[in-house]
Amino acid sequence: MPELPEIYNLSMQMDLTLKHKRISEVDIKQEKCLNLGKEEFIKAIINKEILRSFNKGKWVFIELSDQYYLLLNLGMGGDILYHESGQKYEKEYQCKFVFNDTSEVICRFWWIGRIELLKAHELAKHNATNEIAYSPFDEEFTLDYFKEQFKNKRMRLKNLILDQRKIGGIGNAYIHDILFESGLHPLTPIDKMTPEQIERLYYIIKSYLIEVYQKKGLYYERDLFGTRGGFKDTDFRIGYHENRPCPKCTALIQKIKTGSTSSYICPVCQTHNQ
Repeated sequence: MPELPEIYNLSMQMDLTLKHKRISEVDIKQEKCLNLGKEEFIKAIINKEILRSFNKGKWVFIELSDQYYLLLNLGMGGDILYHESGQKYEKEYQCKFVFNDTSEVICRFWWIGRIELLKAHELAKHNATNEIAYSPFDEEFTLDYFKEQFKNKRMRLKNLILDQRKIGGIGNAYIHDILFESGLHPLTPIDKMTPEQIERLYYIIKSYLIEVYQKKGLYYERDLFGTRGGFKDTDFRIGYHENRPCPKCTALIQKIKTGSTSSYICPVCQTHNQ
């Protein structure tokens, strides 16, 4: 599923491409992905102007006129694709937005994607997004902010990083390499980490995700214009490379269970503070 680098890139493309367009038509093929009834949703969104687009964690936020927000989440995978008037596109989609200049955006979800329309005052009570923390691409994601997430916590390191209420946007795709580069085991107890380890982890998170973003995301994800990302399988340090040699020490990479998820680790390079 797309994570911060892909969603950030997508939202920035949407901000540049869709700003000031008006929604003139909506085609809903799967009503269950909406938070409103189909007719209520269409009636409320028609003729709204797009003011800006941005991301919050793994969600795309589109600010509309009249103090409305359109929230998009790709769930376990999918595409948000833009097409100029007359351009061919995939016929399978859950939702299509047509704009006043006849350009279009389609939303395709593989599983549990969401399309939600909210008034501005409803955002504070939106359970799926109101507690999403700052992401590593946000200005507010400072070293002091990062350190604060570790204070008085009794949990495992991987669980903290994946907790969207602590750090927004990181999922199970990139965390393996982040922890490997940091020399940390995913099951490391938070209260056993040193200040130096926390600081090193902070800078590695930022630098690694920037690297992925600069390559426009994973090779199997698509941006707003249908272009595949440039971060290839060979760009992973150890992620998804089970039984291959570690790039640092040549020990074989292991796949282990870490709670409800699996993790890829180097048993030599990644310490496990008990």
